[in-house]
Amino acid sequence: MGYSANNGFKAYQEIGVKTASQGSLVVMLYEGAVSRLEEAIALVDDENKVKPGNIEKFGQKVQKVSDIISELEASLDMERGGEIAQNLMSLYIFFNKQLLSVSLTHDKKTLESVHKMLSDLLNSWIQAANSLANTQVQMSTDRPAISING
Repeated sequence: MGYSANNGFKAYQEIGVKTASQGSLVVMLYEGAVSRLEEAIALVDDENKVKPGNIEKFGQKVQKVSDIISELEASLDMERGGEIAQNLMSLYIFFNKQLLSVSLTHDKKTLESVHKMLSDLLNSWIQAANSLANTQVQMSTDRPAISING
């Protein structure tokens, strides 16, 4: 079995996941969900029809999004997350209900609606992760790691 660029990319992704912060992992999950939704939307025409040859692919894309949302749901810390965690849980349940419906109806508007909401959440998580990373960098530069005093 030879080395390929695809194998290299997969190895890079695995290393990225293993070394990512919690915020970065959440961002990666959202990015995966948004990307798969875009792929699913592209398979649906304006009359909410999926070509017979693409039905299995469509189902796989929608199922992957549902799996990612379920992973996000399972990762919520309901004890420490308070109202934000409760709101996210409600959204994740709503998204999965919508996706279950779409897997049968192929309703493009519903897919686009879920995509919009997930994209908005993705952007919020990116800002939160960047803000947290900047705060951590600022904290580490505010105090020296080694003191040269006495």
